[in-house]
Amino acid sequence: MIVRWARFVAGSYPPVISVLFAFAWAYGVTGLFAAVQPGSPPWRPGAGTAVSAVTLTVTLLLMRAVDDIRDLEYDRGFNPKRPLARGAVRVRDLLVLYAAGSVLVLAINSRSPAALAVLAGQLAYCLVVLAVDHWLRWPPGDNLPLSLLVSSPAQLLLHVYLYARYLDGSGRAPDHRAVLAIVITVLATAHLEFAKKVTRQPRPGERSYVDALGFPATVGIALTAPVVSVVLLLAGARATSALVPLAVLPLALPALAGWRFWRTPATRWPPAAPAFYVLLTFACYFVLGLSYT
Repeated sequence: MIVRWARFVAGSYPPVISVLFAFAWAYGVTGLFAAVQPGSPPWRPGAGTAVSAVTLTVTLLLMRAVDDIRDLEYDRGFNPKRPLARGAVRVRDLLVLYAAGSVLVLAINSRSPAALAVLAGQLAYCLVVLAVDHWLRWPPGDNLPLSLLVSSPAQLLLHVYLYARYLDGSGRAPDHRAVLAIVITVLATAHLEFAKKVTRQPRPGERSYVDALGFPATVGIALTAPVVSVVLLLAGARATSALVPLAVLPLALPALAGWRFWRTPATRWPPAAPAFYVLLTFACYFVLGLSYT
């Protein structure tokens, strides 16, 4: 089974980019919580932040396993090289992986009761979504907006988990400004969700927001969401000389990708650009969090 898990990780969760993304998410968003928190003492990542990063790395792997199980029939037609679709790993293997990974992340968070509770809720929610999909075939996979709506709480709970770890490490009390930080992050990551599915000509049967929302609306959301995220960051973060350059710099990537998309006959949005944008955004959040003294 370990060999099949390794095949799954190699094919569906590329280790280098996946670990980099999870660590950037954990350190970046935690830095953002510090940046929007009035009167916060200087924030520096510690052991709790490292636990958060490891937790996100494992939890995102488990979420990938759930998504691959839900998308199995679709992947057999459109992504036949995925490990589950080509038979390199079995559904039962991924369920065992989910159980083992859940025990691991719950164990390493056992000293932070609030974070532990949120994480347990997040893991349980993913299982409920998987069970509903299996037994009721709902939401239909072709309805991407509805599927996104159903899946969103899992990611929101990961943000709440990071906030719980931030509070645990800083000793601060909960504050409504955390909601602002989460909204800023959700808008930034919305670019990744929509831009990677922008195509001028969806293949027959392909799941694309272009079919559900139309091409102009899909591109509009992909480009507007990060701009609104930056506006909220500039309005809500504590003042520092680094705020404007760190907030605005990541927008260069969607702008360049959009310019390239419109200037060429390419059918699809530059595939790597949205992921690099999110990585750069998280890196800037991290540096911003460190910039307060």
